[in-house]
Amino acid sequence: MLLMMIVLFGVLLVLLGGGVWVAFSLLGLGWLGLSQFTSVPVGSVMGSNIWGSSYSWELTALPMFIWMGEILFRSRLADDMFTGLSPWMQRIPGRLLHTNVVGCGLFAAVSGSSAATCATMGKMTLPELTRRGYDESLVIGTLAGSATLGLLIPPSIILIVFGVATDQSIARLFMAGIFPGLMLISLFALYLMIWSWRHPDRVPPAESGMPLREKLHHTRRLIPMLALIVGVIGSIYTGLASPTEAAAVGVVLSLVLARVQGNMGVSMFRDALMGAVRTSTMIAFILAGASFLTVAMGFTGLPSDLAAWIGTMNLSPWMLLAALTVLFILLGCFLDGISVVVLTTSIMLPMVEAANIDLIWFGIYLVIVVEMSQITPPVGFNLFVLQGMTGRNILSIAWAAMPFFFLMMLGVVLISLFPGIVTWLPQAMSN
Repeated sequence: MLLMMIVLFGVLLVLLGGGVWVAFSLLGLGWLGLSQFTSVPVGSVMGSNIWGSSYSWELTALPMFIWMGEILFRSRLADDMFTGLSPWMQRIPGRLLHTNVVGCGLFAAVSGSSAATCATMGKMTLPELTRRGYDESLVIGTLAGSATLGLLIPPSIILIVFGVATDQSIARLFMAGIFPGLMLISLFALYLMIWSWRHPDRVPPAESGMPLREKLHHTRRLIPMLALIVGVIGSIYTGLASPTEAAAVGVVLSLVLARVQGNMGVSMFRDALMGAVRTSTMIAFILAGASFLTVAMGFTGLPSDLAAWIGTMNLSPWMLLAALTVLFILLGCFLDGISVVVLTTSIMLPMVEAANIDLIWFGIYLVIVVEMSQITPPVGFNLFVLQGMTGRNILSIAWAAMPFFFLMMLGVVLISLFPGIVTWLPQAMSN
């Protein structure tokens, strides 16, 4: 087993380090494992498995949610959100910095993508908050940290990937991500309040008060987004629609919203559709490679042997989670979130099941840890997005996002101590 692990891990490092696409790396690793360590016919297993993994009904939700996010990314949604939220943030310590946190949380609930959330909110709030005199490092940090909520708050693309890879209910995973997402929003907002109390000289004074009637008038700009969130998430929770059907509802509602706003033209429709096709095919290709690798590893017996070896170490679930957290953070420094999930699922799942860890809970835990990797160099996608927007050094952006890295670490500790934060809502939905 040790020789096999060393060979496969070394080949994986060479492939990824050489710039080979993740999907090709996974397929190559699976082919090597089957051809060198088993007598199974590689071609027939690869062909049947890739075909079998490509027509999963659950995967239909993936391009739909991606398309919905692409449409909203090109609409006026961020502008409306900033206009609707900003009047209510003036009296809270931290003031308009909270628009980054709350705005990212709202946009995450309709986009499902961390990078899209970061880019969309950043285009609106970065120049506006900097112009108003807010600390630029904190503005960047709040954007980098809060945009990761796009991975957790449903409809999350990475939760769909995890659900397909582990054969878990996507609807239950979506519900499980809601309270942890709200928990992270609360932690981020609390940090901003404490920071503002400690550094009052670095926060601009509150602007002149706005009458309640005018605040309510501005708040009307949030109604389309809230209707979209209720339409998608509410239909899943009440059982009126499956995640796939809710995704179709979301696409229709987002098209209507973009049309009403006057943004929907032929070029925008084409760009949104092509953006969704490119992202969806990339993810589907990675999932096909991961599915083949999972089957190949099963034939080699490596996951079960590794799980048995871990079992002989008598690690407690806490120690296992601590070791996995370090591993996932290290992997996230060099791979994107979806690649981390599909690459580790086949190896980690037997260990997790042997430790009697709930797989729905583990999915949310994994996504939060992957969120942390989105703001760690050298391959933190949110850092790249913000670097392109600000022109600042990527290490300085990572340093600005560091407090939010530790807040997400605190979130992992909290859901470990109080697993009901994750599991209560899916159980209530089932009941």
